[in-house]
Amino acid sequence: MSNEALARLAEERIDHRFKGLPPDADGRTVAELTAQRRNLFTDGFATPVLALSAERLEHNLDLMETYATRHGLAFAPHGKTSMAPQLFQRQIEHGAWGITLAVPHQVRVARAFGVERIFLANELVDAAALRWIAGELAADEDFRFICYVDSVRGVELMDAALRGTARPVDVVVELAAGEGARTGVRTEAECAAVADAVAAVSTLRLVGVAGYEGEVPRANPERVHAWLRRLVALAVEFDKAGRFAGLDEIVVSAGGSAWFDAVADEFAEIPGLSVPVLKLLRSGAYVSHDDGHYRKLTPFNRVPEEGALEPAFRLWAQVVSRPSPEQAFVNAGKRDAAYDLDLPFAQVVRRDGAERPATGISVTALSDQHAWLATTDEADLEVGDWLGMGLSHPCTSFDKWQLIPVAEADGTVVDYLRTFF
Repeated sequence: MSNEALARLAEERIDHRFKGLPPDADGRTVAELTAQRRNLFTDGFATPVLALSAERLEHNLDLMETYATRHGLAFAPHGKTSMAPQLFQRQIEHGAWGITLAVPHQVRVARAFGVERIFLANELVDAAALRWIAGELAADEDFRFICYVDSVRGVELMDAALRGTARPVDVVVELAAGEGARTGVRTEAECAAVADAVAAVSTLRLVGVAGYEGEVPRANPERVHAWLRRLVALAVEFDKAGRFAGLDEIVVSAGGSAWFDAVADEFAEIPGLSVPVLKLLRSGAYVSHDDGHYRKLTPFNRVPEEGALEPAFRLWAQVVSRPSPEQAFVNAGKRDAAYDLDLPFAQVVRRDGAERPATGISVTALSDQHAWLATTDEADLEVGDWLGMGLSHPCTSFDKWQLIPVAEADGTVVDYLRTFF
């Protein structure tokens, strides 16, 4: 990655664009504010403010690096989770092969920060984006780009946009997770037809197969393993048919954040093919984990001997109304917190520097700028208290914040993560 581009992030000036940051930090650079090592609770941060745990973030990065290495997997974590180039850099420092992305804008962000290996988990048929990708490939011989194809029509559109370009675009045939699932080719026969279409053009190069087991209908271990075996069998069949002739490696890729243990199991069974196999895992939510959706779904619940991810996000808001013993309101809502999968979880209350469990407090609804709290007789809550809340679904937590403080356990802010959504 580009150290110069990352360094420029530290030169950005703090101002009204970045919510939650101390008002008296306006005009300072991010680097200057970082050097002050301000405390999240006592040095002027305004509520609501989202913070990431420095210790838990590092733990999660370490754990998935160890997991991928132990299972012989290359790792291209999905960058759409955070869209934070500083995290991309740390993921690569922790052994990531590259970064997975979903749409052309995200690829442009990654390239602006010098990411050299990108896996686009989507078919790309936008002509302007394809021409830009072709320009990036022509200008940088070290740039590796791979994307899905899932239709003959898609191949035709890609070929039309790329004619005359210097390097072919590497593609993998996406096998759908089943009938009624999301994108991808539904049958092996159709996969062969798509592969034939790729072979018939000079602008594309077939390098493997891929898919997303998280879309398996009514997913359970049996169904997920069965689909992964189909994916592996497709790679084997394509190789036997000579579809990968001339390659240095064959790409076989899957793996969201809910079934990567199944991916590890089935990819371990890939037989020897004509050239080495790049077994590419793409899980992304691990980096921050969460207190809801992925806490329940993480594969580490099934294989606890391999470790455990730790939820790194906490959203801090302040009690602004206590209209009755059964009800209270804090000043964070849909503009600040993920709510597409679960509501935030009340965890701790801070008052006068002391922190205690949020006993008897639950979040029952969100307005645009308020969270509705139900409080029982056990709840000790007053106007002015700070409420720390856990969140569910990292992908819709990062995207509401442009500059996120990274705080140590005592509240010392040691970094700020810039996001680009």
